[in-house]
Amino acid sequence: MKKVYAFIADGSEEVECLAVVDILKRGGVDVVLTSVGDKTVVGSHGITIVADKTFAECDFSDADALFLPGGMPGTKNLAAHKGLRQLLLSAKDVRLAAICAAPSVLGRLGLLEGRTATCFPGFEEELIGAVYSPLGVVTDGNVTTARGLGFAIDLGLELLGLLEGKATANKVKSAIQHP
Repeated sequence: MKKVYAFIADGSEEVECLAVVDILKRGGVDVVLTSVGDKTVVGSHGITIVADKTFAECDFSDADALFLPGGMPGTKNLAAHKGLRQLLLSAKDVRLAAICAAPSVLGRLGLLEGRTATCFPGFEEELIGAVYSPLGVVTDGNVTTARGLGFAIDLGLELLGLLEGKATANKVKSAIQHP
C-alpha cells in the first residue's frame, strides 16, 4: 500500500488539503495527515482539523509522496518549519505535491529547478527555476503542482493515478461523479 504524508499547519486551506486526502483514501492510499505544529489545527477559514500525527511523531522513511496544501498563513507556516524543509530537500524517490501558494515552498527550496509547475496566480515568481504553466494540474517528473482549490479534486485524482494507476483513479473519479 502506498503512503502519503499530507502536511497541515495553522492557516492551511482546509478543502485543498482534505479533498486530496479524501480522494487518495478512496483509492486505497494510506494517508497520514501530519501537523507541523499542534495536533489540532485551525485552517485558513477557521475550521478546526485534528491531524493524525504531529511531524515529530513520524519518521517518513515509508513515504511514497509528500503533499503540501496552500492557504495563508498556512503556506508560510509550512515553509517556516525547519524539519519539513529538511525532509523535502532530502526526499529521494518520493513524489512531491503542492497546491495553490504551496508550490512556492518547493520553489524557494530549489526543488522546481528546470521543471514546469503551476501555482495560485501571484506566486509565479516564487517558482524559482521553473517554467510556469497556467494549467490546473501539472506533473513534471516526481513533482506535481496545482493552481488552487478549484483543482483540488483533479490534483487528488492525478496523484492517485500516479501512485495506484489510472484504473484506480478512473474508478474513484466515476464514483464521485467527477466530470
